[in-house]
Amino acid sequence: MALTRNFKQTVVERVARDPQFAKALLDEAATLFLSGEPETARLILRDLVNATIGFEQLAEVTETPSKSLHRMLSPRGNPSMDNLSAIFGAVRHWLKVAFEVHTIKAA
Repeated sequence: MALTRNFKQTVVERVARDPQFAKALLDEAATLFLSGEPETARLILRDLVNATIGFEQLAEVTETPSKSLHRMLSPRGNPSMDNLSAIFGAVRHWLKVAFEVHTIKAA
């Protein structure tokens, strides 16, 4: 018998015991979006929402139906910049963090 765990449950448990992990996931999602990898970024952000604020509360904060938020953060989702900004803002507020942007010169 294989010993496996549900990945989403593992993320929820890790976020609950390690606030730095949640912040790292948020940072990774933002970095991936800005680096042109929106599919992976949406999935990380979806797991982070599930582990923190939850889709129902996110729906209240963003004034967007939770079903729409689930679609936006699905692998084929296509959130508008306004919706994406609202989602990042809500999660950032929930985690009590601010974004700090650093740029590097491309080679």
